[in-house]
Amino acid sequence: MKARRGAARADRYIPLFWRIFVPNATVLAVAGIVLAAEPANGRVVILAAGLLTMISINVAIMWRSFAPLGRLAHLMSEVDPLRPGRRIPVLGPPSEVTLVAQAFNEMLDRLEAERRESARRELSAQHAERRHIARELHDELGQTLTALALQLDRIAAGTVDDVPAAATRARDTALESVESIRALARRLRPEILDELGLRPAIADLCARLGDRTGLRIETEFRGEPARLAPDAELVVYRVVQESLTNVVRHAGADTAVVCLQPMPDALVVTVVDDGRGITPQDAAQGTGIRQMRERVLLIGGELTIDAAGGTRVRLRVPVEG
Repeated sequence: MKARRGAARADRYIPLFWRIFVPNATVLAVAGIVLAAEPANGRVVILAAGLLTMISINVAIMWRSFAPLGRLAHLMSEVDPLRPGRRIPVLGPPSEVTLVAQAFNEMLDRLEAERRESARRELSAQHAERRHIARELHDELGQTLTALALQLDRIAAGTVDDVPAAATRARDTALESVESIRALARRLRPEILDELGLRPAIADLCARLGDRTGLRIETEFRGEPARLAPDAELVVYRVVQESLTNVVRHAGADTAVVCLQPMPDALVVTVVDDGRGITPQDAAQGTGIRQMRERVLLIGGELTIDAAGGTRVRLRVPVEG
């Protein structure tokens, strides 16, 4: 029973304000009572001694009250994101300090869980992309090159009647292989992005996607955007690509508008469609949207997705210098 009462007293929450206010008020009340009972009447020594006593007590109280905050700040500075699992020990009776320590530990739990999940999704996406490329290399490019080798064997063996026509077919087969390789290279990183820049690359993307899907894609380029870092340009390109792909797959839209607007300190990219509009559940649970957010975070950008008639995707990328 005594142990239970002692634990209840230890768990009693006393705000930091009252921990400081009550002792200070007690010291001031005692000083007031002493001065009322025996006025100093000009005795400077008594006043100085009283003042020194109150200052000393205040220093001791403040030091004892705020020392846990200093320890907490020191422990926070030692937390290393590359060494997960370390947590701040929650010491002392319940107070603002223990609440901050608990909140910080919970924040670390959420950050580490999201980091593990993000790494898992990124690794899964990489494996899926590699499997797809390997399948295309085996099924398409491999078969094309095998057919080319057989054609060249027949030409070399002299078993074809029309050598020029066979050579022409072999050349066409080789050109098909080159186009397949270029298509795979564009999936990894669009070559036009490195050669001509972001605006021509997005214009080419919109034109090819519109021709292939029948979606009417309008582009608005307001001024010449500053050249971003290669990684940032690739992220912008992938966000536009993923946004337009979502429009084709889910929006049921007839028209989409892609706008690039340079700002003094940023590049703002918007993709708006006239489809059914995105729901909060789709915005929170969509794998493609989650991957877009993760890419944007890597370059320090801001991504917002909301329903504006259809769906509006707005990307803001800071421009250095």
